[in-house]
Amino acid sequence: MAKCRSSTSPYALFVFFFCFLQVQAILDPADFLALQNIRKALEDMPGSDFFSTWDFTADPCNFAGVYCDSDKIIALNLGDPRAGSPGLTGRLDPAVGKLSALAEFTVVPGRIYGPLPETLSDLKNLRFLGVNRNFISGQIPTKLGDLRNLRTIDLSYNQLSGRIPPTVGTLPELTNLILCHNRLSGSVPRFESHTLTRLDLKHNGLSGSLPPDCLPPSLQYLSLSWNQLTGPMDRHLARLDQLNYLDLSLNQFTGPIPGRIFSFPLTNLQLERNQFSGMVQPVDQVSIPTVDLSYNRLYGQISPMLATVQNLYLNNNRFTGRVPASFVERLLDASIQILYLQHNYLTGIEISPTAVIPERSSLCLQYNCMVPPVETPCPLRAGKEKTRPTAQCNQLKDLKD
Repeated sequence: MAKCRSSTSPYALFVFFFCFLQVQAILDPADFLALQNIRKALEDMPGSDFFSTWDFTADPCNFAGVYCDSDKIIALNLGDPRAGSPGLTGRLDPAVGKLSALAEFTVVPGRIYGPLPETLSDLKNLRFLGVNRNFISGQIPTKLGDLRNLRTIDLSYNQLSGRIPPTVGTLPELTNLILCHNRLSGSVPRFESHTLTRLDLKHNGLSGSLPPDCLPPSLQYLSLSWNQLTGPMDRHLARLDQLNYLDLSLNQFTGPIPGRIFSFPLTNLQLERNQFSGMVQPVDQVSIPTVDLSYNRLYGQISPMLATVQNLYLNNNRFTGRVPASFVERLLDASIQILYLQHNYLTGIEISPTAVIPERSSLCLQYNCMVPPVETPCPLRAGKEKTRPTAQCNQLKDLKD
């Protein structure tokens, strides 16, 4: 068979068009033209040679990042996936919507800008959409909710704005929704998928309270941190007994923390810097490695059930009474690595002034209603005052008001 070579001779032109027709016979013409338009809108960043294999006189199914089934493109992974690759720059061309059999569309981190093409909603077979760590702006297309086979949407670390379309919440097969580190606003929609396991909406501008039953019990990973969300969460959390990661920090959530949440299979519980109130009452010994309840409005005595936590942050609350002896025992044998109790209303702890705190353990007791019996280094933000003023300690009876 004659090889395709660039030349201006009549024979060479014949060979070129013969090869072109061969390519067309291999790949659906609509897919071929769509791929050409996608290529024209993008460039390699300096140091990237991803498009070096994209020679349209050859079979596009052999291009880097292009995967075909018969004469249709079923997966398009734009950019070199190796760590540290410079990525691509340019825009996503609306022609991507012409790849009618596409099931997977991803773009590696780079400097792609502009909006997501509205034509993505034409990809009825799409299951995986991943365009993260670029400079995508504008709103999430409402019609993404028409893609009933979508299982993963990862648009994280971009510059997306506007609301999360309620239609996205209706996707029946949705398993992973990752929209963190954008500029999204409005409320959290209700999610109807019974297979949703990962929901990551952190670092946005979301506000308002969560609607009833908006979070499915199938969730295993939930991060809503660094938003402006409000309202109680106890009823939502009580249903999510499959969670292994929970981060609600830096919001304005209110109300009690349900005791049964401490029995969930969590590896990390981050509820700090909210307005949670009430007593903390785990129903059993807590096996969660890290629990951060700092900077809330929690009160009452510290439960001995928390003594089994390796890294425990209870600082900047309204806890009262004495620290249970079980905490001291586990601190001295280095089972507890971090125990932050500063800025509460605690009145005592059974620890000898000569006790040696293990080097790998940290204890902070500053600014309570007692003189710390041991000198221990505290974080700088704890301040320099060792003890809370007596006048404040005499008002303990008003703390629950």
